[in-house]
Amino acid sequence: MTLANARAICPALETRPADLRHEAGVLAALCRWAGRYAPLVAAEGADGLIADITGVAHLFGGEAGLRTDLHARLDRMGLAAHSAIADTRGAAHALARHGGGVIGPGDTARGLARLPVAALRIDPDTAAALGRLGLGRIGDLLPLPRAPLARRFGPGLILRLDQALGAQPEPVAADPAPPHFGVRITLPEPIGLQADVMAGLARLLDRLCARLALHHRGARRLVLELRRVDRATAQVEIGLARPMRDPARIAALFARGVDEVDAGFGIDGLRLSAPLTEPLAPEQAETRPPDRGGDALADLVSRLGNRLGFDRVLRLRPAESLIPERSFLIVPAAHDDAPAPPAEAPGPPLPPRPAVIFPPEEATPLSPADPLPPSGFRWRRRTLTVLRATGPERIAPEWWFDDPAWRSGLRDYWRVETREGPRLWVYHTPQAPGWRVQGEFA
Repeated sequence: MTLANARAICPALETRPADLRHEAGVLAALCRWAGRYAPLVAAEGADGLIADITGVAHLFGGEAGLRTDLHARLDRMGLAAHSAIADTRGAAHALARHGGGVIGPGDTARGLARLPVAALRIDPDTAAALGRLGLGRIGDLLPLPRAPLARRFGPGLILRLDQALGAQPEPVAADPAPPHFGVRITLPEPIGLQADVMAGLARLLDRLCARLALHHRGARRLVLELRRVDRATAQVEIGLARPMRDPARIAALFARGVDEVDAGFGIDGLRLSAPLTEPLAPEQAETRPPDRGGDALADLVSRLGNRLGFDRVLRLRPAESLIPERSFLIVPAAHDDAPAPPAEAPGPPLPPRPAVIFPPEEATPLSPADPLPPSGFRWRRRTLTVLRATGPERIAPEWWFDDPAWRSGLRDYWRVETREGPRLWVYHTPQAPGWRVQGEFA
């Protein structure tokens, strides 16, 4: 029903927006947890699970005991659930969503007879049409001949009915478990030197990177856990600027963290895991040395990010705007996964831009009667003489943004070379006559 109708029935109704992504994550976690009851567990719609418990129920004292144990554990987790056990997947689905319970072996037809036809997972229009004919229960369909039902309501109704009764197979197709990227090693004797820990880490990295390569993945975050003989655990975590599975380059990033670990009376176990990975395609093998310029930059960003924080290592990215203040974006260098800006449309190239852009600073012409641009002006307590000026380049404000700095209207930009050395980017505002300096060329 609509929210307005629900509030009319229950004025004290509490509502909040649905978080579908979080709900899907919780359902996936419950699917893994339900593996304690069956080897095959799969999601059933957006709010249910289906499990094949063939040959498992006797471990819990029978089907009723399994269902009791399931509800007891869910209650302790604070989850309300309905469940059903039956010979077929369709019958279990129908009963679970209409009261729950257990249908004994060979008693499927009688157990389903009292349920509404909508429990067969048919579309609402078919269920409504059956109801208008007085066929509101599954038991009303069982004695009827199949051919007239198929001609009147389509083969979908017959398929769902046969699946619920077991005439058509419907196995549980569980999704494959996601790969786990974690390796460990147990040492026969405790170690405490950094060189020994790095040697053990190198062996773990070789195994982990081989597993990552097998699944075409690269690590973005790695965690090294060091177990001491006193059962305490030390942890070293690093982040990577981009997906990587090169053991030598990753090991270099762990050296500083490992050196700061207190080994206590010794370390007897190491565990390395990659909790965050991203797709990384296989690289083409080459006979000549590859160009490592991009790798060197990624290693630099990784080292700086692990020391300063990845959100503090920034880079400039071009933006689609002619306004100088909006022609670039400042983004974290390690998380800049946005696509490159599209190529410019064919046309005359834009005039060169200065190497440094700063907030506009006032420049006073030496003579108010000078033509555009002035022959000289004062800026930053200096008197500058204009030798050469190129322009103007007119830039109009973006009308869809209300920028106080651009309320003065159009700007005519000039590239000015001065006798004293500075090469400046200055502009003049025709609506409010005045000169400003906004950039400096290299």
